[in-house]
Amino acid sequence: MPSPAADPGRGAGTGRTRGRAPQDRRPGTPRITLDGRGLRPADVAALATRTARPGPPDPDALHRAEESWHTARRLAATGRVYGRSTGVGANRTEVVQYADAAHGLRLLRSHAGAIGDPLPAREVRAMLAVRANQLLAGGAGLNPAVVTALIAALDTGAHPVVNELGAVGTGDLAALAQTGLALAGEHPWQCPSGAHAPAPVALDSNDALALISSNALTLGQSSLALDELRGLLAASLAVAALSLLAVGGSYEPFAEPVMLAAPHAGSSAAAARIRTLSGVPARPAPPLGRIQDPYGFRCIPQVHGPALDAADTLEQVLTADLNAAAENPLISVDDQAAYHHGNFYAAHAALALDGFRLAVLQTAQLSAARLAALSEPGLTRLRPFLGDAAPASSGVMILEYAAGAALGELRAVSQPATLGHAVLSRGVEEQAGFASLGARQTLRACVSFRHVLACELVACVRALRMRSLEPEPGTPVAVGYALAAEALDARMADRPLTDDVAVAERLLDRLAEV
Repeated sequence: MPSPAADPGRGAGTGRTRGRAPQDRRPGTPRITLDGRGLRPADVAALATRTARPGPPDPDALHRAEESWHTARRLAATGRVYGRSTGVGANRTEVVQYADAAHGLRLLRSHAGAIGDPLPAREVRAMLAVRANQLLAGGAGLNPAVVTALIAALDTGAHPVVNELGAVGTGDLAALAQTGLALAGEHPWQCPSGAHAPAPVALDSNDALALISSNALTLGQSSLALDELRGLLAASLAVAALSLLAVGGSYEPFAEPVMLAAPHAGSSAAAARIRTLSGVPARPAPPLGRIQDPYGFRCIPQVHGPALDAADTLEQVLTADLNAAAENPLISVDDQAAYHHGNFYAAHAALALDGFRLAVLQTAQLSAARLAALSEPGLTRLRPFLGDAAPASSGVMILEYAAGAALGELRAVSQPATLGHAVLSRGVEEQAGFASLGARQTLRACVSFRHVLACELVACVRALRMRSLEPEPGTPVAVGYALAAEALDARMADRPLTDDVAVAERLLDRLAEV
């Protein structure tokens, strides 16, 4: 099993970096042993961001991969095995001589046509980690020297140049073909200072399809997105608790009897988290004043809960696929057979990603609703838009517009990728799930979601300051407020709030841990 990965931390993402910046390796960095059995999305994120290092591969798993390689070579030498002694796609009926060693390189060269921008380093490293682990599951029949080369690259920080576009959810063919050519010495690597690319690996006609028949890039990107969005969902509950305090909201919606009456796991967890953050009992007393709060406060468990459930569902799907021998054909050492199949079709991941983004969108929309509520004197008992004493002060008015713009971006990337369709390779590949698009959209969702939450955080801290409210000492929300109050500018006069929001974006990572 992989050794436990340290929490890789989460950082604000802007532009093409799409998330945390990679960190330099330090002495004492934890190691993760790849074994083809127990890799988790958080492990992938840790390896990709270099907050963990790969150890040597598990010896039993490496032996399993080597047996698979020898079995595949025997099968291809004596029978028809797709991609080894035949062409691929609509060329599957074309016979390739087993002795034609150049067939593999021709296949890699022809498929290494990814287009678009080069991917950020952490996304390519995530792909390398996933592919190395999948190969150790033992069904690929690929030269085990590829596994050790991929792990060596992860350890040094080197990564091949990989372009963004070239997959539709039935295998990241172009990205992995570029990786294969890099391993063979025909495609460029990018290396941090002092690092170097692994020595070229001799690939033959048996290795090409075995390497590229995987959704490793999609799964790596999905793991990064899940890791970051889990942190933002945790931070969103801390921000919501601060906003609830700022408006003097009711804790009745979070009472244990309410959750037991409609026992959804995620909703119960969200309600319990709000109670813990705020230091209120399982059966809080009803508040004085208004009967019930707007949905932005009253429906936090019912909106955040599905997002927590969707994160768990995506984690289960990714964990299965990260450790899957999904290559086509599957090389079975026990049966001494090559099974042709469709496990490369990433429908489970695509649908789980779509559902997760839609659930995250709902929490972001609720955050924007709370931001609007914080501008209402009827709820805060303060001036409109949390303005100061100056006539017609605009206060945080513009934050609603900024959050609305970010919400628009989030809504756009939350459109289901699985609505897409493609017929390829002369009609023999007549369906596509677009999991690869879903992974990219989920990474982009991290950026917009962070913007929205940061706007709410700036406003609720301002409201708490203006009302001179302090959370109950010793509660987690008090710790969160102290962090925010120390970092955020205390001036109330009208001024640009761009820097305030940027500070708040960075604070979200710390709030996720309170």
